[in-house]
Amino acid sequence: MTANTSLQKAEKLEIEKYKIPKDLRSLSKTHVPYTGSPQKHPLDPERIILLPDPYNQKSPYLEFIKNDVTHVEKLANIVNLEGATVSMVRIWVKKGSIAIQCTPFKVTAM
Repeated sequence: MTANTSLQKAEKLEIEKYKIPKDLRSLSKTHVPYTGSPQKHPLDPERIILLPDPYNQKSPYLEFIKNDVTHVEKLANIVNLEGATVSMVRIWVKKGSIAIQCTPFKVTAM
């Protein structure tokens, strides 16, 4: 088996730019904002995961369908004591959309 060392054409990554809403008040009538650190879903590319508190191991996370997110605002990054940074965003999700909220818990004997 031989390794291919020649240059190959890279596929274009299509990124759709979100349009800035003209009026946030009108957006708040039809959408709900959620703030956190966005992550790729490990199994479904049509979903995103939002970590409201990315440095907290016991924090719940939220899962949304990408098509239900209408607008994204980039917020300031947060930094932990070791200097690692995490990007934060505010996403606006259509009211009535189905989402998942997962809350971790410790299993103990009763």
